[in-house]
Amino acid sequence: MLIEHHIEIEHNFQNIFCEKSFQECLSEEDFQRYLDEKKSISIPKGKLLFAEGETPKGVFYIQKGAIKLYKMGFNKKEQILRFAKEGDLIGYRSLLSEEEFGASAEAMSPVQATFISAEIFHKLLMSNPKLSYAMLQKISCELGEYSNTITLLAQKTVRERLAEILLLLELKLGTDPEGFIKISLTREEISNLIGTATESAIRLISEFKTDQLIEVEGRNIKILDHNRLRKLGHVDYN
Repeated sequence: MLIEHHIEIEHNFQNIFCEKSFQECLSEEDFQRYLDEKKSISIPKGKLLFAEGETPKGVFYIQKGAIKLYKMGFNKKEQILRFAKEGDLIGYRSLLSEEEFGASAEAMSPVQATFISAEIFHKLLMSNPKLSYAMLQKISCELGEYSNTITLLAQKTVRERLAEILLLLELKLGTDPEGFIKISLTREEISNLIGTATESAIRLISEFKTDQLIEVEGRNIKILDHNRLRKLGHVDYN
């Protein structure tokens, strides 16, 4: 499945997961309870929205900012699973499967989120078939992304992986007015994403810069030549 279709599914979910839709599907009593119980949460960059191993009590809808979801490996090294941004819902997989959070959610920038309790979230799913279907699509997309990540790490060279990851980050997270990918990542985080040593990631980024594939300002990266990066990474989306 192409990444553009995944983004289309995300947009559809965002259109359905809104208070107007909630009001239409919930009883007057339950909608008022939702309004009374929802919590606005603000966390600074570097702080956790929730931690791996905690018991979920609801879900979080990201209103502003970006989140890094990661697990800690046996060697106490982060394994980044994915990123969430404005309009994304997180925490629902563990809640629906009645498991502890399988990852930690760290703010990559100042984050504003809305917390919705487990009881209200379950009622929303049971009372709104369109939302339930949108959730199934969202979960299916995430499974597809995890499958693609396994293929990326297993079959592509480190150079190819870096090219594809940079394109994916730009497409999913967007760019600032100057064209830089919105979220700045440390070299260690980039090495984590592409499955290599930090020193190798630093060397490859320097090579990409020399080859005029990217522009680098500190931790910030701007793609200069999308076509060459796509060819390098064997990426088939626009």
